[in-house]
Amino acid sequence: MAKVVVALGGNALGKSPEEQLQLVKNTAASLVGLIDAGNQVVISHGNGPQVGQINLGMNFAAENGKTAAFPFPECGAMSQGYIGYHLQQSLQNELHKRWMKKNVVTTVTQIVVDQNDPAFKNPTKPVGDFYTKEQADQIAADKGYTFKEDAGRGYRQVVPSPLPQKIIELDSIETLINNGDLVIAGGGGGIPVVITDEGLKGVPAVIDKDRSSALLADNINADKLIILTAVDYVYINFNKPDQKRLDRLSVDEAKEYMAQDQFAAGSMLPKIQACLSFVEGHPEREAIITSLDGLDDALAGKLGTVIHG
Repeated sequence: MAKVVVALGGNALGKSPEEQLQLVKNTAASLVGLIDAGNQVVISHGNGPQVGQINLGMNFAAENGKTAAFPFPECGAMSQGYIGYHLQQSLQNELHKRWMKKNVVTTVTQIVVDQNDPAFKNPTKPVGDFYTKEQADQIAADKGYTFKEDAGRGYRQVVPSPLPQKIIELDSIETLINNGDLVIAGGGGGIPVVITDEGLKGVPAVIDKDRSSALLADNINADKLIILTAVDYVYINFNKPDQKRLDRLSVDEAKEYMAQDQFAAGSMLPKIQACLSFVEGHPEREAIITSLDGLDDALAGKLGTVIHG
């Protein structure tokens, strides 16, 4: 039985609760199909658009009403719950259709980061919706947020994205996996926390979900890491006339393309880095990057970029 970690991209989950619920219904069929084929599956997901929307909404309510302001770590926890709920429900419904009995559980997951990580001085992780430059400039002036252009798709708010160091709930996650449960963990990259003299403390950041998914996959000794995003393949010269898709990518080739700045920071670069951290030094492991809709074809070897040692 192969152990597979599937990481769903936040951008691929839609822009509203209604759109997300519809999209994850289709994803649930593919994920349950993967289980039906004899694989042990663990699911993680991004939350970039969702946590940004929650944060903006909470800030608006606090500024224009009498509600309390909610710090970014709490917004991350909210996104874990709401996305996990949609995934749980869709997976439970799909399992029921197939007369398969399996518990599905979302684990609210904290992940330790280094409070001295240089990422805190250089925000790069996109969150929230896409804006025009004029809209981004106005929000930045009003709220003091930092915006950056995101791979030709518009401007998005960026927040610090420190590297994940340790999964606090790992023992519980492994217990659930070993019990045969279908586990959703590390949502949104996990809630970033630092270790202080008083104990754990949440910090305003978003850990890249691909890096934390790779850490989770490594910690549970998974055979395969599948990163689902908005594109079918990894490309070089992305969005240029000489754009070229990559069907297979070795560690050495990936490092060469990274040195050429072929992969955008905050977009494809962390996905490649995550895959490398999982497969490098482990020739028996494999990572795949492809689209949410392409999961079935990717599993059949017909779609997606395969990264290998």
